Order: sequence, then C-alpha cells, then structure tokens
Amino acid sequence: MQTYLTLPSPFNPEDTIHLLEPVDADRNAVLRQVLSGEYAKPFVIDDADTRSLHFSLSLIQSTMQRRNAWALELEYTQAMMSFWLFIPRPRRILMLGLGGGSLAKFCHRQLPACEVCVVEIDPHVIAFRDLFDVPADGERFQIIEADGAAQVAEAARTGARFDVVMMDAFDRYGLADSVSSAAFYRQVAEILSGRGVMVANLAGEKDARAEHLAMLGEAFDGRLLCINVPEGNDVVLAFANPAFEPRWRELANQAKELRKRSGLDFPKFVQWLERSQRHYWG
Repeated sequence: MQTYLTLPSPFNPEDTIHLLEPVDADRNAVLRQVLSGEYAKPFVIDDADTRSLHFSLSLIQSTMQRRNAWALELEYTQAMMSFWLFIPRPRRILMLGLGGGSLAKFCHRQLPACEVCVVEIDPHVIAFRDLFDVPADGERFQIIEADGAAQVAEAARTGARFDVVMMDAFDRYGLADSVSSAAFYRQVAEILSGRGVMVANLAGEKDARAEHLAMLGEAFDGRLLCINVPEGNDVVLAFANPAFEPRWRELANQAKELRKRSGLDFPKFVQWLERSQRHYWG
C-alpha cells in the first residue's frame, strides 16, 4: 500500500497536504519547493469538505467531496457525462487521464454493465488512487500506466473498439503533447464503435482550444457538439456515426430520466448542446 508524507498545509494550518515523499523527508525543504512552484510531483490538499489533487498551487486537477467520494464535484466532469444521452448502455469506455478518478468512479458505479479502462501516464497520479477511493483493478475496471495516445494507437492496430472515449489528459503545462495532433484524433475515431462518442475536455489558452476543435472537426467530419462550461472548460462531443442527427425532443425526455438516476442536471446539458449545434454541426 502506498504511504504518504502528511503535513499541516502551508496555506492553512487547519488543512493537510499529502506528498509522495518518505516519512523522514526534510519537511521544510519539501514545503518550500511546493510554495515556490519547484515541486515536480502532484500533491493532495484536504480541507474540511474536499480533497483536491494539485499539479501546482494554481492548477487543481481534480476535487472530491470527502463525505461523498463518488460524486462529481466539478461541473466540467458532470458535463462530460453528457455522452450518456447518446449512448444509454455503453459496454466499453476508454478514459485518457485519471486525475483524482472522479469520472472513473462515477462510471464504475453508475454503469455496472460497462467495462472501464483508464490510461494514465504519470505513476505519481496513480499513486494517489487510494486517497481518492478509486476502485481496485478487477474484471470490469483497470488502470493502465501508459501514454494515452500510444494506447489509442495500439487499440487501432489490434482492432479494439470502444463505445465511449473520454479525454481529460492534462499535465501541469496543459493538454498533453501526445494527444495534440490530427493523427491522434483520427485514431480515436477509428477505435470508436459504429455509434460511438468521443468526449474531450479542452481547457487553457483560446488558440490551443481552437486548434483541437479544428483537429476534432477534421477527424469527425464536423460532427461536433460543445458545452461551454462556466468554470472555463469546453466539453466537446464528437460522433462516429456519419448518419447521426440529434433529436432534441427525445434527448430532453431522456435527460429527465437520467437526472432521476444520477442526480446530474442533464436537461441543462441538453439545452447547452442544442445551442451549440449551429456552430459545430454541418
């Protein structure tokens, strides 16, 4: 079992910080690195209500409610579940990026007939899985330490197919370089099942988002819908089926049922998606 160095937080003595360091590490030196931004590993901060994975002081990668570890705390993660409107019973989900495991846990619990495979390149992120109550590997859940783009390429080579591919592949500098290419998005389109959906979280500089939207549009022949999340993220859905056309009245009815099942505001997501159609559908 992974051990952590746990100290009073340098930001608020009532909170705690968890670090991937030996218990006999020079505590003052480690905390100085965290405060200066020189600390190279992710770390976790607990306050009274939440547990958050940080890549730096300014970048919170994931947040979990300590009293409800399975809830989706951040709105962009809730919006990423909007694929459920279009794939009611997914059988296989591939996730690129683990973070604090919020989406992985939610899908594992809410979709009991679905296999979830999570690919995470950073072993230090994986090392915090127990703190975030991420399920153990088993028959329908596993975490693979690998580069997400390389895993997609391998799936394309072997003919593997997924109903949903979810991408939340960030490091401390933004979207990972390996997923920032047109070839990557073309391979994602290749490994989706006939009616499959890719869900991509885009954040960061406006120009970088525009580049990714352009690459997604090319790979999926313009079949995109986008949710502009107030937190500052763009959640993009890309559809594999060339004949797909959103039926908004049916989706609105499905959204009400999904809200009852999950507690998430799917009717709001449908409204946001419908507003985006004129920009991304053609």
